[in-house]
Formats: sequence, C-alpha cells, structure tokens
Amino acid sequence: MDHHPVVIELANISFAYPACQRPVINNLDLRLHRGDQLGLIGSNGSGKTTLFHIIMGLLKPTAGTIEFMGNGVRTEKDFQEVRKHVGLLFQDADDQLFSPTVLEDVAFGPLNLGKPRDQAVSVAQRTLDALGLKGFEDRITYKLSGGEKRLVSLATVLAMEPEVLLLDEPTTGLDETTEKRLVEILKGLDMTRLLVSHNLDFLAQTTHQITAIVDGKLSWDDAIIPHTHVHTHKHGKYAHQHR
Repeated sequence: MDHHPVVIELANISFAYPACQRPVINNLDLRLHRGDQLGLIGSNGSGKTTLFHIIMGLLKPTAGTIEFMGNGVRTEKDFQEVRKHVGLLFQDADDQLFSPTVLEDVAFGPLNLGKPRDQAVSVAQRTLDALGLKGFEDRITYKLSGGEKRLVSLATVLAMEPEVLLLDEPTTGLDETTEKRLVEILKGLDMTRLLVSHNLDFLAQTTHQITAIVDGKLSWDDAIIPHTHVHTHKHGKYAHQHR
C-alpha cells in the first residue's frame, strides 16, 4: 500500500472528440502519488496526449472527476492553481517556445507566477545552467536545432519549479547523445512525473513503472502492453528464430 499522498486523481474520466464516434478516453482511472515516476505508452491516437490536456484543463472531459491534492478541480480558476504546481512539456517544442530569445522564454513562466524580473531571470539562468545550456541565453529561439528546442522547452517547464512533471514524448527529435543527457537530467530530478513515450528503453531508465492506454483505459497487465523490439545481430540474412 502506497502511503505517499495522492497528488493527482482521475476517476471515471471519459472524453470524445466531436468528429469521433467512440471516446478516446473511456472511464479511465489514475492515481499519481507523490514520488511516483510513471511511464505511459500506447498506440498513436490512443489518448496519451489527450489525457495530459485533460489533467491541465486544456480539454474538458465529458464525464468523470479530477482532484489535485485532494481538492476537486472543475473550473478554470481551479486549473490555474493546478498549472502553478504541474508542468507540462508539450509534444511539439514549437508549441512551447514563443519569445525571441531563450532567456525570455525560460523567464516567462517565473514572471507569470509573479516573481520580480530580476528573480525570474536568475531562476531562468540557473535552470539553463543545470541543463547544460549555459551560454544559450541570447540565442534566437526559432534558430535552435530540434534537440536544443526540446531542452529549452524543458527548461521553461523546470523554471516554474513544479511539483509534478508531465512530459509528452520528450525524446522526439533528440540524437543519441542528447537523449542520454536528458536521461541523466531526469535521473537527477527527484520529482513526481508522468512520461509519455514510444521509447521503452528511455522509460525504463527514467520511470519506476510503465503502463499503457488500451481501449481508453490504463492497462497494468504487462502481457497486453503493446511494444516493439529493435535489434541487430550478425548473419541477419539467414532464417532464425527468437525465443
């Protein structure tokens, strides 16, 4: 039995897009305790990103209830409070970055939380340093590489000093070196987090448990979690069997 407090709880959540006949989320339940580091996989269109947007109040479920730290979350004002404590890394870095320079982008969150400009800039610089991005402050955001944008996007989230991280496909666009760097960064963050990724190796290194969205619900049955194997070996042109 987990004695850590429940941070986020979803009960009987359902959601359907107007153009879809079937709900993408269907009576889904989720409890995320403080300290949990959970990986989430699923096929394209299974509802992973939708689930994140529901937690953040960007989409409204058609049924079910949401609680944050034991309090019901229903109104936009309620979700504004959630967003002060839960940081969301969007799947597309271009959805997260909108300021001319890296420093302005990373300082925006702390400023929006009410920090004085000098404190916001200090937090932004400290966050960039921690992610190995020292010297990026004056870089033009739209000129960054895909991997650089991904790390800067993470910096914008971490600069808000959230209690919970929701990371949507964080390895998208990363080369092997940058992905390893991201793994080390996340290992160094003792934070409650929920990570969506198709990359099982990445999830195995950065989470404590992996589940899947199957038919609109979370599945904890390892036997039916969809996955792929990518491997190389000698003499691959000859017929062989895997056991």
